[in-house]
Amino acid sequence: MEPITHFLTGACLGRAGFNRRTALATATMTLAAEAPDLDVLGRFHGSVFAFAHHRGFTHSFLGLFLTSAVVVGFMYLVWRLRGRKTNDPNLPPHWGLLFLFAYLAGLSHILLDFTNNYGVRPFWPFSERWYSWDIVFIADPVLWAVLLLGLVVPGFFALINQEIGMKQQGLRGRAAAMCALVAMVLLWTVRDYEHSRAVNALRARTYEQGEPIRVGAYPTYINPFTWHGVVETRSLFALAEVNSLGPDVDPGDSMEVRYKPEETPVTLAAKRSYLGRVYLDWAKFPITETERTADGGYLVRFYDLRFEQTFASSGRRPLSAGVILDSNLNVVTEFMGRNAQPAPD
Repeated sequence: MEPITHFLTGACLGRAGFNRRTALATATMTLAAEAPDLDVLGRFHGSVFAFAHHRGFTHSFLGLFLTSAVVVGFMYLVWRLRGRKTNDPNLPPHWGLLFLFAYLAGLSHILLDFTNNYGVRPFWPFSERWYSWDIVFIADPVLWAVLLLGLVVPGFFALINQEIGMKQQGLRGRAAAMCALVAMVLLWTVRDYEHSRAVNALRARTYEQGEPIRVGAYPTYINPFTWHGVVETRSLFALAEVNSLGPDVDPGDSMEVRYKPEETPVTLAAKRSYLGRVYLDWAKFPITETERTADGGYLVRFYDLRFEQTFASSGRRPLSAGVILDSNLNVVTEFMGRNAQPAPD
């Protein structure tokens, strides 16, 4: 998920009662909920390195120990710079609890990233397997609204109490934050049900007389009942819109067929490259396109059809990749998107 959802989730977790156990809990959990995305620093080593390590160590159960320690260390520094002051002098910071709460907030990050279709590798380094639930788009306005309301509604009630002369006792916002988190789980339950209906609708039909081998349904940005469907048969991939309310698959002009390309020494060489291995390990519905370069070499492009329909209207392919080979099928360049870099030794 994008940072807004992570920050809001961490803040709701802190408000849900953890802030009654130790000072700095809400701030710590808010930062820790986004901390696994520190792996974006991998971009300084190039686009291929960043892609290979994105949602890797920092998004694993083991890596959360490090990110939690970083967040708690940062909060300790802030606390010292503030003269060891907190909002409630009667509630000092308990650093062991803050580390535990930071780890819990980090788990929320992994869970949220698991709900979308990019996936996570929570068992790294023991397993490189990717897991994804495929039920929530990477940016979900409904989630933003639910979590934001859980944080701001108590403020409105506090203002009302002020106007009528009532005093607020202790910390506020626990009930609203818990309701927001429960609402998020209920939203996931509905999306999971609709996702299952979409997958079953895709699996129930044939595609140019071919039976589905694998199917996938991926969320769209606006309509929670419209899904981008991808079906693999022995000879082709079919891309189709699915209405989970029906449920039914649109067989009309919106369906697109991609025939599987022939495997050649060129594509095999590209798939054996560092980028090729990393990309194929991550992609669920990979497909390649091959073209000759001006100097007699080859350009092999990699696409994951999970994301083709999402960005089709813009003409962008942000999660595409490419490998350039010379005429002897040696790797010259590997790149993600438009950012080329030399192939690693």
